[in-house]
Amino acid sequence: MNCQTALQQLTQRYAQQPERLSKQVRLEQALRQTINQEWPNQTRLPSHRQLAVALGVARNTLALAVATLVEEGLLITSHGSGTWSCKVATLGTSKHVDVQLSSRAQRVLRWPGASTVQSGAFVPGIPDIAQFPMRKWRQLYASVTVPQNSLLLSYSTGGYGPLKRAIKEFLERWRNIHCDTDQIIITDGTHNGIELCAMALADVGDRVAMESPCYWGARNVFTATGLNIDMVAWHPNLGHVLPGPPNKAKLVYLTGSHHYPLSVHTNPADKQRLCDTLSPTYIIEDDYEFNRNDHANLLFDPRSEHHLLVGSFSKIMFPGLRLGYLVVPRHLAGPMNRLRSELFREGRMLDQAVLAQFMFDGDLDTWCHRIQRDYLGRQQVLHDQLRTLPQVRSVSMPSSAISLCVEFEPGINDVQIAQALLKDHLVVRPLSPVCAKHDPRVGLVMGVGMLSGETLVREAQRLRRSLETLLR
Repeated sequence: MNCQTALQQLTQRYAQQPERLSKQVRLEQALRQTINQEWPNQTRLPSHRQLAVALGVARNTLALAVATLVEEGLLITSHGSGTWSCKVATLGTSKHVDVQLSSRAQRVLRWPGASTVQSGAFVPGIPDIAQFPMRKWRQLYASVTVPQNSLLLSYSTGGYGPLKRAIKEFLERWRNIHCDTDQIIITDGTHNGIELCAMALADVGDRVAMESPCYWGARNVFTATGLNIDMVAWHPNLGHVLPGPPNKAKLVYLTGSHHYPLSVHTNPADKQRLCDTLSPTYIIEDDYEFNRNDHANLLFDPRSEHHLLVGSFSKIMFPGLRLGYLVVPRHLAGPMNRLRSELFREGRMLDQAVLAQFMFDGDLDTWCHRIQRDYLGRQQVLHDQLRTLPQVRSVSMPSSAISLCVEFEPGINDVQIAQALLKDHLVVRPLSPVCAKHDPRVGLVMGVGMLSGETLVREAQRLRRSLETLLR
């Protein structure tokens, strides 16, 4: 392949990337897609000067993008020899290696999990990271990184005290939850909090009941910790439908006030009836997505000896933060804090200090109010485009969450549709892989965090046109 053809293909891919992403991210995405889908192995790239001019990017931006792809092994560069593509070998051509993973690991890897594509139009689970006030965030890092704060470089046994106080006050304002700071455990995100619950509260072989459709990440964590999972279908208008005689569960895992991935309000009465039926020892509620006025949908009670609440800032702020919290019964706070220290060795005191100051300054509240208003408007745009499509049974009502769910009529292959959309650079997740075997629902889960304004309108129209063709 000549350099001119390679340049033309890369330019076309670059033009297809969402305009609201930074030029470097758009270029990295375009390079990955072109290398993997169009260029033969060892395709020589045009000179960096030609690339920068054709793409309209600065040489420094191009150099950073190329360096990222070199680290990933998709590009090879040599002084005086140029830059070449290096397509990763497929399983069919690589040397066979007998990998002896544990049975638990094999079960996890059989499930659909985290996508390798974490950006793009309608990718679910990613908040608006482009508009997040990163300048203020950087300033706070500079303010806490001073000589007298050298203790922030040590372990954070029990979590950073001021952050616990900030979370306590945030929960009072936003979730109408009044708990003690001692009940709050700082975690490295939702998965870490769920894993700590599984390790502390259940033994290998114990049963955990989850709703169908479920959050794939929680299912993977419970599988990895050796628990047996019972999936219970939940329908917004019908409640929970048990597939057979109920098994007593050690744990019940529920989404909080807003169901993920169905993206509808939950019903605390449904949750209570399920717990009365299964008689779990502990009830874990995951406050995945929420707004200030939906706390009445929570079953969680901070005074209870059986209720735990999992929370995270990744969906509110940005995924790379990986900081969250657990609110646990008072009698569990000490043992679970010690277990966390023994298993995971808490750290990241600098991050915790910055987050605490961000919350005390009122910046988190301001951000939540602003971005949730934006998400509501974005969901309305997408809802209006999709609700009249053929074979669409329902579209979740617009809300201030980042996710939206489209449910199809039975018989539609949602996995195939998601794969076809990906070829058009429309990133969504199929619903059926996170449903139980006895739950035949199919559909698509999509996000509104990566798109806004005219770009959102244009991409929503393109998504509608693509779905019209695929669903017919």
